[in-house]
Amino acid sequence: MKTIEDKWNFEKLVVSIRQAHEDLAAQAGRAVNLSVTLRNWLIGCYIAEYEQNGADRAEYGIRLLENLSSRLNEGGMVGVAARSLRQYRQFYLIYPGIWRTASAKSWQSLVPASIWQTVSAKSETTTPIPSQSTIAFPKLIQRLSFSHFAELIGISDVTKRTFYEIECIRGNWSVRELKRQIGSLYYERSGLSRNKTKLSELAQRAAEKDDPKLAIRDPYVFEFLGLRAKEVMSESHLEDQLIDKLEEFLLELGHGFCFEARQKRILIGDEHFFVDLVFYHRILKCHVLVELKLEKFSHENIGQLNTYVSWYRQNMMIEGDNPPVGIMLCTDKNHALVEYALAGMDNGLFVSKYQLELPKEEEMKRFIEEQVREI
Repeated sequence: MKTIEDKWNFEKLVVSIRQAHEDLAAQAGRAVNLSVTLRNWLIGCYIAEYEQNGADRAEYGIRLLENLSSRLNEGGMVGVAARSLRQYRQFYLIYPGIWRTASAKSWQSLVPASIWQTVSAKSETTTPIPSQSTIAFPKLIQRLSFSHFAELIGISDVTKRTFYEIECIRGNWSVRELKRQIGSLYYERSGLSRNKTKLSELAQRAAEKDDPKLAIRDPYVFEFLGLRAKEVMSESHLEDQLIDKLEEFLLELGHGFCFEARQKRILIGDEHFFVDLVFYHRILKCHVLVELKLEKFSHENIGQLNTYVSWYRQNMMIEGDNPPVGIMLCTDKNHALVEYALAGMDNGLFVSKYQLELPKEEEMKRFIEEQVREI
């Protein structure tokens, strides 16, 4: 006979469905990340093998990765840049033992049999960098995404890299947290600290945890699955709706906006960023970048937009173009703030022309506040 605790009720139904969803979504995220990691390792292995033993390798020389990137993109592997291929090769050389992990029966279902037959022998022919991790490889590739590895392979010191591997796994750090800890010289501070345990406890207590449900937002996963940034980058349903309406609003204003891209992915250094909306203004003859933040205005936000504007000025301007301009829209409930990023514009008359042609601040504020109330 069932007890009261065993009987189903509505609340138990809700909890059970949520639990099943969260557990399986996390499992799917881990599976995708593992596949991305193995794929990138395999690409690095193939490149290293070709560089050592390729019959026609002399024909390509220092342009090998550029030529390879071009051919792969022609064949449908869009987004595989020479820089990425160079990174995959370095990944293989620094973590050669991952294949021995992948060779276990538990991983074989992830890799086609045709690959097994060739790589097992080839992976032994390339001389790896003497930098083996002290952490068991199964734990490494199960707990860390390739974006984590992309940060770790930039650390040449083996002990330092192992330190961050251990701390990252122990604290379940997000990629952003790993970057922050490396940037804050956590390893160096730990070496100088008299009480290393206390420092570690403080670091772990304040660390941003990894969320497996957000693994799909990883740029390497975009590349792997062939997804467009728009399909996965919206941070919330509200933001997605606002950006939809904002795009329509700017196009209907009649100020000369021509839509160009949404969630435009740009590479600054070794990090990917996404610009919410990109327009080309046919009257001003310049790019207009629009960023929407569902939060109060901060100098960090306008600094980020200025970075995007500066990047567009250096990389996207062509002859006849004027410098790009950025529009930052911040909202906190029913209050909106509009800021313009005019990076590098020291000509007062030119700035005035921009302010004349672009939407008025009050017009933008009113639109954002109305849309937030409606949605």
